[in-house]
Amino acid sequence: MKKIIALVAVLLFAFAMTTVAFAAEKAAPAAPAAEKKEAAKPAEKKAEEKKAPAKVQQLTGDVTAVDAKAGTITVKGKKGDVTAAVDAKTAVKVGDKVTVKYTEVDGKNVAKSVKASAAAAPAKAEEKKAEPKKAEPAKPAEPKK
Repeated sequence: MKKIIALVAVLLFAFAMTTVAFAAEKAAPAAPAAEKKEAAKPAEKKAEEKKAPAKVQQLTGDVTAVDAKAGTITVKGKKGDVTAAVDAKTAVKVGDKVTVKYTEVDGKNVAKSVKASAAAAPAKAEEKKAEPKKAEPAKPAEPKK
């Protein structure tokens, strides 16, 4: 049994070494080709760095201004006021509590999503209050006289 275990261990070791050797052979020729491309096109490398995906930021606060002509809203949050460009579909008004997810593109904040949070909650609460009250349990029947 010890011989079988030793043979399996040797085979596993040999397999691991050959795998590493093949991986190293394939990676080595690819590296010089990549270096040639980088040396030939430094302007493209700088452009790729600038095109890195913008970080999505989130702000929750009250809408303080809506500019339909410019297509922007201003939201006052804990960290200050943020003005973000929105599309024509966005239907918010001054005083609404919203959560805005936005990114900075060319120095301007562009809203990815605008969700009204507090305005929807009171409306649902009022609907619940307007529902009819549940019927009270029936009174027990009075005995016949």
